[in-house]
Amino acid sequence: MMTSLIITALWGLGSLLWVELVRDFYHLVSHYWTPLYRLHVWHHRVFRPDLTAISDQIYRQAHWYNDVPECLVMLVFSLLLWGIAHSFAPNQQWITLLGVLYTLSFLLSAIARGSGLKWAHELTDLTHTPGPFLTPPSNWMVNRTYHWRHHFDNQKAYYCGTLTLVDKLMGTALSLKGKTVAVTGASGSLGRSLLHHLHYRGAKVIALTSKEQAISLIVQEKNLPVKTITWQVGKEAELAPELEKVDILILNHGINVHGERTADAIAKSYEINTFSSWRLLELFFNTVRTNEQIAKKEVWVNTSEAEVSPAFSPLYELTKRALGDLVTLRRLDAPCVVRKLILGPFKSNLNPIGVMSADWVAKQIINLAVRDVRNIIVTINPLTFVMFPIKEFFVGIYFKLFSRKVVDLAGIDSEEVSSNL
Repeated sequence: MMTSLIITALWGLGSLLWVELVRDFYHLVSHYWTPLYRLHVWHHRVFRPDLTAISDQIYRQAHWYNDVPECLVMLVFSLLLWGIAHSFAPNQQWITLLGVLYTLSFLLSAIARGSGLKWAHELTDLTHTPGPFLTPPSNWMVNRTYHWRHHFDNQKAYYCGTLTLVDKLMGTALSLKGKTVAVTGASGSLGRSLLHHLHYRGAKVIALTSKEQAISLIVQEKNLPVKTITWQVGKEAELAPELEKVDILILNHGINVHGERTADAIAKSYEINTFSSWRLLELFFNTVRTNEQIAKKEVWVNTSEAEVSPAFSPLYELTKRALGDLVTLRRLDAPCVVRKLILGPFKSNLNPIGVMSADWVAKQIINLAVRDVRNIIVTINPLTFVMFPIKEFFVGIYFKLFSRKVVDLAGIDSEEVSSNL
């Protein structure tokens, strides 16, 4: 009995997922097959960047030309699945009609919007509702912020309509093309490799380094100069004007004092590995104000797998764990997407005996980022893939339950407090 119920539930959920996949692939094909693009382009003609419609007439036409045909294709494929169930799983065929009913709800909504019924727009066209964005792009479900990027960031990405699964599989859940990406620790092995792979993906890269040297990349056997900005730990505020122009900030700098445990080593390790990154994180958050910035800006923080496993360098572990916990705490209220880079031992100046190459690690980071992975794990240690998600889940729950966004301090909220630090 229980097995039969589980199988029935899987068919029902599968019918819903099936029509969502059909919709997303229809959308994808619409951007590459000219006959469909002639219809789909109406959808892109409708909205201004604030998601208000250019005109009511174009808005209605877009639904007749794009949304209604899309729903009809979904309906055909939902009926096809019902036919397959009828032939091969007759006891479950009735539940697959969920996909048909689900599709009909979209079809009727599209017809209502195309007919000019105002309530239909307000109740059913949720990803195109004007107004300020209240949250960053969602991870697994398409929200307004996520879909805005398909219209005004890159039309050859962010194809999904409800679930982001297809974008994740295709690597179109984050577009790096044209983005300005700044990388700290840019003179190190991983920093240089990140710059190279970001450039390859179409990003405009900026090297942030504490060394007095201009950084360049070797691209197709040619020397390509990279905009290089020299900065010093403790003077992060001087980077504030530059961060205003940055779309993605990658915090990658650090120090490893190995076995040292002197007071100076403790102070230096926490200052560079923890507090410098935290200050830059807060400075970057202050640059996120408009809808466009909420949708496009991100910060990636290299916290290392030392968050959950030994690095055989106590101060490195302590400072990276502290940074990791600060990031977990702050991204509860972050105004933009925050990614963690949980990296295993790669060969670099900090770790000359690392077993992974920095170039391979950088490539995996980018491959996972464009699939919108928020906790990017690259390591040879299989335990990290189990331990880190468990640790992050419970620490995140703990922080959420026992901390709050607003500090009761004479009516001053946490954002005002942090701005005065």
